[in-house]
Amino acid sequence: MDANELAAQQLYKLQGELKNKKVLVVDRHPDARNAMRMMLSTIGITSVQGVGSATEVLRLVKSSSYDIILSDYQLEDGRDGQQLLEELRYKRLISLSTLFMVVTGERAYKNVVSVAELAPDDYLIKPFTGEQLQQRLARALYKKFVFHQAYRNVERSRYEDAVTACDDIIQQYPQYQHDARHLQADLLNSLGRYVEAEAAYRQMLEQKDLAWARMGVAVAVHGQGRVDEAVTQLEALVQDFPEYLAAFDFLARLREEKGDSTGAQQALQAAAAISPNNTMRQRAVGDMAVRNNDLEAAERAYNTVLSRARGSSLRSIDDYANLSRVMLEKGNVAGAKLVAQDLRRDWRGDKQGELASLVIDSLVQTKEGAPDKAARSIAAAMELHKVLVAEGKMEEKRPLSQKVAVDLAHACMANGKEADAQSLLRQVAAENNEDRGVLAHIQGVFEKTGNAEAGKALLEDVSREIIQINNQGVLAARSGDFDGSVQLLIEAAERVPNLQFLVNAAKSIYTLMDQKGWQPELAERAHRYLEKARSRSPDDPRVISGRDMYQRVARKYGVQVDTDS
Repeated sequence: MDANELAAQQLYKLQGELKNKKVLVVDRHPDARNAMRMMLSTIGITSVQGVGSATEVLRLVKSSSYDIILSDYQLEDGRDGQQLLEELRYKRLISLSTLFMVVTGERAYKNVVSVAELAPDDYLIKPFTGEQLQQRLARALYKKFVFHQAYRNVERSRYEDAVTACDDIIQQYPQYQHDARHLQADLLNSLGRYVEAEAAYRQMLEQKDLAWARMGVAVAVHGQGRVDEAVTQLEALVQDFPEYLAAFDFLARLREEKGDSTGAQQALQAAAAISPNNTMRQRAVGDMAVRNNDLEAAERAYNTVLSRARGSSLRSIDDYANLSRVMLEKGNVAGAKLVAQDLRRDWRGDKQGELASLVIDSLVQTKEGAPDKAARSIAAAMELHKVLVAEGKMEEKRPLSQKVAVDLAHACMANGKEADAQSLLRQVAAENNEDRGVLAHIQGVFEKTGNAEAGKALLEDVSREIIQINNQGVLAARSGDFDGSVQLLIEAAERVPNLQFLVNAAKSIYTLMDQKGWQPELAERAHRYLEKARSRSPDDPRVISGRDMYQRVARKYGVQVDTDS
């Protein structure tokens, strides 16, 4: 039996298995939800739940899993199905095996696919029949079936195994080799295997000019240290494929890396003009505009973020702090007060929200010339900050906002509490030594309080200290002193839990266990470090390779590991 006959058999089998699938229908119109439910029943699917908003979807997927999500393109509050998918994927609220289809009219389809930031598994074009729906679902589920092992490996952090699974797909399912090569090349980039990734993308580009392949080359080239070449490629890419918005984001990042913050802002704004509803990009526009002292653009972007993120899992206390900070810099004290009121209302009962509102109060009161009130707000904020720092050491607590911590330091410095401010800023700088935005925010605090040189000195001192601590642990490992390396890097990660130290400490523990055997307490510590690192930068190749190492060493000793986290 050839591959085509096998595919036909499996497709037929999947059509029969549709009746066992659990489906979530998302449409703001109850009649449309009922019509879809009836159509699904005609093809044997009876486990169907309908909701009217993205907010309801986010609530449901946290407690239930669905095989298929059918979402209308136009949702409530100006949001759309494309954004819903992006949020679900970004927050990892659905698995890669979940089938997500966008339902839309033909005219809308032509508009939305050109700016699709994250492609759904398929688009259903209205109107369609039950038979057409069945065929499209079965075909999409068949592809999920083909890629099941690769997706499973990715979700279990077995990236090397996922690369191998793609080889199997290329051999067994030639009709999907294009998609398998795409996934495989992306995985190679994720693992930091940039030379192999570049070769894979360039091979695909020999057959066809593909935006995603050119993007992949730029990522691989940058990973090899050829930054100027990557920038040149991205600038050409956004000219040739202006709808490929991820290229604008990466171009902005590289321009920022080269010290061109104005060019970075221009790239982000160009993408935001094409697709204005992307919350994370609007947030990035605001951050970059602040660094460029473009307060009008920053205020517009942060206002957009606040209006879009309400009711979304992408909402953040930082958004209120960002907007209030810009308003104060523009002299709009009344506006900053209103933002603080919204913050208290929207985050009622949340300690981090309370801290942020106290910090805003203090900065407002300082602007108004009320030092006694500002001092009381700062004192309350400092006490609450101590509580949150202590709680932050507990795994179940979300990380403390670094931006709010910097704003607290600003409030301290503006009210003569120099020592408290220096201590806060030094810790934030150490924990975010690779985040240019956070470091620029810290430097901005020093500049606004007339201490620009002191800010440069503090950041340089922190950088030197981090390099020294890291080098001690790395040198110990290179000399074969794995126990000494582990101890040094654990001390570093506990003292300064930045991404670099967290990953290095975890990898040093896995290297030690690879040599001397599995040690449950050490393994738990390493896993905790990696999870903290992943919460900060889930797609960083160092984090991905660390998690892959975790899986490999655990399998070596037959240890069952947590694959869901």
